[in-house]
Amino acid sequence: MTGDRTSATPGKTQFDDIYNEPDPRAYFRRLAPLEYEIPHQAQDIFRRTRADRAAASGTGGPVTVLDLCCSYGINAALLNHDLTLAELYAHYTGAEAAALTPAELIERDKEFYASRRRADASPVIGLDAADRAVDYALAVGLLDEAYAENLEERPAGPQLRRAVAGTGLITVTGGIGYISRRTFESLLESARIPIWVTAFVLRTVPYQPVISSLADYGLITETDPSQTYPQRLFSDPAEQRNAIEQVLLLGRDPAGLEADGRYYTQLYESRPRPA
Repeated sequence: MTGDRTSATPGKTQFDDIYNEPDPRAYFRRLAPLEYEIPHQAQDIFRRTRADRAAASGTGGPVTVLDLCCSYGINAALLNHDLTLAELYAHYTGAEAAALTPAELIERDKEFYASRRRADASPVIGLDAADRAVDYALAVGLLDEAYAENLEERPAGPQLRRAVAGTGLITVTGGIGYISRRTFESLLESARIPIWVTAFVLRTVPYQPVISSLADYGLITETDPSQTYPQRLFSDPAEQRNAIEQVLLLGRDPAGLEADGRYYTQLYESRPRPA
């Protein structure tokens, strides 16, 4: 999780200094040149999956979403607001944002997000070991609940377990490799309603251990290996070489993907077994 980023991907550049700041300005400034875009790739898919999950419940009520490795609440911002990732880059890297104190930025962002809130917005729970990042997301209204816990190291606390009991959808875009089956098992032990999982996973990272754990909790995982989603440019040639090596070790072909200079992800959708 983003507060303690021990990655399962050797050679992957670490950006520890930007993941737990009082606000996301450094995050966006650092990742903009690398064209970090996976939240954009996930935006419409998460909205569609949320709608499908709501339809499956048959209650007509909102679906509570738990975003794993939520960081500063970017997935929540894109899920529940009329915004694009490009607009968020502009919002946080412009001169106006640079001139503000963190407290002033929070006040500005409260208004910014409130003015763009969608009518179909749903409750979002954020989970990340980075305490200052989740505090920001909670303060500006992106998260309804926020938990700075590392489930790789210890079980979920009682409040998080209560929150997970009402969760209908778990999302994750950048966390697999930093979190493992341990995090999913800790969460699913607390589930009390059917829970779906939608995960974008780097092609450099094995996901089968998580798939196996989800199956133990009654979830069937599907994916289309031919459909990939770009994450970001490599930071340097060494990172690219390491990524290609990891992809090859997993029996995958980097041609036209990692070989062309970017990390790519694959989408995994996990749903309860049919009754």
